[in-house]
Amino acid sequence: MTRSALPVQRIEGARLLGADLSRHAPLVDVTIAGGRVVAVEPAGTTTAAAAADDAVRLPADGAWLMPGLWDAHVHPTDWAAARHRLDLSACSDRCEVLDAVSAQVAAGRETSELVGVGLRHATWELEPRVELLDAVTGAVPTVLLSTDMHSAWFNSAALSRYGLTAGADGLVAENDWFTVMPQVGAADQTTRDRWVIEAGQAAAALGVVGITDFDPGDSHDAWRRRVAAGFDAHRVQASVWPDRLSTAIEAGLSTGNLLPGGGDLLTMGYLKVISDGSLNTRTAWCHEPFGRGEAGAPNLAASELRRLMARAAAAGISSAIHAIGDRACTVALDSFAATGARGRIEHAQLLTDADVARMADLGVQASVQPGHLVADRDVVDLIWADRAARAYRFADLHRTGVTLALGSDAPVAPLDPWLAISAAVHRTDDDRPGWHAEQRLDLATALRASWGSVAHVRPGGPADLVLLDRHPESLLGTDRLRPEVLATVCAGRLTHLGW
Repeated sequence: MTRSALPVQRIEGARLLGADLSRHAPLVDVTIAGGRVVAVEPAGTTTAAAAADDAVRLPADGAWLMPGLWDAHVHPTDWAAARHRLDLSACSDRCEVLDAVSAQVAAGRETSELVGVGLRHATWELEPRVELLDAVTGAVPTVLLSTDMHSAWFNSAALSRYGLTAGADGLVAENDWFTVMPQVGAADQTTRDRWVIEAGQAAAALGVVGITDFDPGDSHDAWRRRVAAGFDAHRVQASVWPDRLSTAIEAGLSTGNLLPGGGDLLTMGYLKVISDGSLNTRTAWCHEPFGRGEAGAPNLAASELRRLMARAAAAGISSAIHAIGDRACTVALDSFAATGARGRIEHAQLLTDADVARMADLGVQASVQPGHLVADRDVVDLIWADRAARAYRFADLHRTGVTLALGSDAPVAPLDPWLAISAAVHRTDDDRPGWHAEQRLDLATALRASWGSVAHVRPGGPADLVLLDRHPESLLGTDRLRPEVLATVCAGRLTHLGW
């Protein structure tokens, strides 16, 4: 649904899912007005009120009602585009990737440029080679994006198109890659906006009522365009990278402010800084060498990180610092301590014991992506085997008092909060035992970390709600059965109806 999404006046006969996940919830009617919950009353006792002609009453018939789900880390433009690109995530080695690319070229589906996504080259025995990619693609410029979005495998035609140089492997990584990434596979603006609107509708069907957007470039203007084109699927916290920080400050924006011209769903997000690399690209900045002797590296000087964070903090803009390696996390926490900035570490994939405690002491949140751990467990066991017990420390962070926010980092992992919740609880997504099961979260904690700032459905709160066909405890069964989303309500509007 788009801007024609109808307002919801009442949800009748629902079982309210509270923070304790009790199964003994009485039936209630939830009344909504002005985008907020105005009453939660025993079912059947609500006094009928005159409704607008277009208002919706949803009969829940005993279905479960809970706060809507947030994805705390999304790159929506790339996620939407990835749904239209060659998916290589099932390819386990170089040969399978080359076969898939060859078949795509032979089918004639890509002529001006071929873009693939989901490359997992960190575990390959045989490394990428530019001449091998040339052999199956010919003159078609081809760029195959690593699943972590920190590198890509280019053929010669693509290197020439984008004015890049690379080694014999054809890999372009980190800042060199980030410079050209927005240009790769660039559909026209109208098409990309349409893809984002479509992806937003798919997210609403999963119960998503909000995302934190970490797209580079002018994301604020992009979302204003999308709202004008009919976007109405969920809330968006639209962040800025360092090159847009001055613009946000000059506009008087602080984290949480409504964006002018963006309707009631768009707010100012964070200052996003990528302080180090990633695991699959082997560039995560670590205290000790790993793998083939790499230790990763920072993407900017610590002094520059502190300067940016201090400037943002003075304007009321919270910081979201990408830090994957344990040294990057240490330096990020040093910067939070030195500047007094508020905010989050994004990913926090490898942490020392001391830094787990420091995160809690400093009030720095952990924005983590459980979908990464189930996808990366084999990479960790290969190149971080000596420190795997310190990777993806969700339970340790929670026990220490760090606030967790679950997300996907889509397109790195699918924008699917149920996948994230299940991965956080089970630490596996296949028939293998849970990986480092001591770091599992209980279901209530995983759900709370997926509800954003709303912990309860109660009067006065935003009408950001999800109606489920079954209790989420179904995820705890051996089949890990996810609930079906019957309806999603965002800001009091019906954004998905599953029946």
